[in-house]
Amino acid sequence: MKNNYSEKFEKMHKAGELASKTLDMVGGFVKPGISTNKIDQLCYEFIRDNGGFSAPLFYRGFSKSLCTSLNHVVCHGIPSDRILDEGDILNIDVTAIVDGYHGDTSRMFSVGKISVKAKNLIDATYESLIKAIKILKPGVKLGDIGHEIQSYVENKGYSVVRDFCGHGVSNVFHEQPNILHYGKKNTGIELTPGMTFTIEPMINAGKYEVKVLNDGWTAVTKDKSLSAQFEHTIGINENGYEIFTESDKVSRKSPNN
Repeated sequence: MKNNYSEKFEKMHKAGELASKTLDMVGGFVKPGISTNKIDQLCYEFIRDNGGFSAPLFYRGFSKSLCTSLNHVVCHGIPSDRILDEGDILNIDVTAIVDGYHGDTSRMFSVGKISVKAKNLIDATYESLIKAIKILKPGVKLGDIGHEIQSYVENKGYSVVRDFCGHGVSNVFHEQPNILHYGKKNTGIELTPGMTFTIEPMINAGKYEVKVLNDGWTAVTKDKSLSAQFEHTIGINENGYEIFTESDKVSRKSPNN
């Protein structure tokens, strides 16, 4: 028997699958010597050729089809002629629209051999996302999600970005509720079946303060410390949750990049 959100979830799975497969595809190209513009082009064409459209393109004036956030860039980095160097860490954030619905996901990629410090940050960020997802079910409150992430990463000496958050998403790119990645248990609204949203913790190796550059988009750590992010689009069902953007190439135990 279908519930009243079955059709919505089916469409979210299709959009999420395309977004995830886009990251699977482009991962093989993330090597020293490639530009972030080239990464943008590859992902745009892959999404287009597989029946979708890149949601960020022209969104509120954004000029590219995805975000590429390098090293101390927290989020919303704009693809450019910047060439990737050995040791860089890169977040690629894609959102595919399929049949009017959005699949929004991001993943960290290591460029060649990276430092132990960078790897530890990436691993902790990914683990914080997975820990938050595992508690999801009807009745859980939004503050529980933030608490799960914040308590885990702060115990490891990292900080949670406050200025940006996850968000509701469906046939609208950004909608309520906001999903904070810090917070107190048993606070905020309760999750109910049919809700769809992103969880996308941005975790800094240093302090949590960020600033937005003059381009109006690129957010960087104020102290120039490294930052990492992972993102999934999630749906709440009667029994728990569904991950619309999960990849069979990425284990839930490790980002494997």
